[in-house]
Amino acid sequence: MGRVLAVCTSGQRGTAKEDRGRGELLAGHGLAGDAHAGTWHRQVSLLSHEKINAFRALGAEVAHGAFGENLVVEGIDFSALPVGTILECGEAVLEMTQIGKECHSHCAIFKIMGDCIMPREGVFARVIHGGVIAAGDDMIIRTGRTGEHGK
Repeated sequence: MGRVLAVCTSGQRGTAKEDRGRGELLAGHGLAGDAHAGTWHRQVSLLSHEKINAFRALGAEVAHGAFGENLVVEGIDFSALPVGTILECGEAVLEMTQIGKECHSHCAIFKIMGDCIMPREGVFARVIHGGVIAAGDDMIIRTGRTGEHGK
């Protein structure tokens, strides 16, 4: 089980997201008010807090949302989970659809640090069932669509 530490959005693509503390996940769309939400497979992006902290230990001064992630969660290594994993947070249900992404134009973090964790550590999900999500909420991992408890 993990714990949500940040809920981040931005109104424009290609910019860092800001931690709003809470938000509404809309079924089949993503996080309300976020420029990356829509009817596609990358409606919500997630990063592990531990991966962000490891990057910070290398000297990067990054706030939650700096990598373009919507949700920062402590206690879950998302990149170690398979595509299809179901994540539950309150009433909201997410299905992981992609691990990592190609970085076409190196972000500001890459330009400063020579590296960025989002292409290998970030994961993407679609919203199966909507609901309000906030910092402090628990996130539960389910394996695939079977409903069995995961890690």
